[in-house]
Amino acid sequence: MNIEEFRDELEVRLSIEKQYLTQEATSIDESERLELLGKFNEKYKELIKRLANESGIDLNASYPSGNLSESENLSYEQIILGKTMSVYDRLSDELYEEITNL
Repeated sequence: MNIEEFRDELEVRLSIEKQYLTQEATSIDESERLELLGKFNEKYKELIKRLANESGIDLNASYPSGNLSESENLSYEQIILGKTMSVYDRLSDELYEEITNL
């Protein structure tokens, strides 16, 4: 699985988690709803680990760089976080809007 496929699959699974948390927000006290954002962050981290495991990706392994002059070797985890952070940011913003407008 390449990084773009990984990102797409993560987005699908994270969207599902966001829906579950939005549903959960309707059944909890308003003062506890913002805690769901922390729960969403943990789901994001868990999903990255689970998808990497399912795909046979060692998150600690160095990501092969096409640029040989690059002095710093980045890990798969660093590359994945960089490529998926925009997905996480967008979905967490949506979750925030949904739970604060209930």
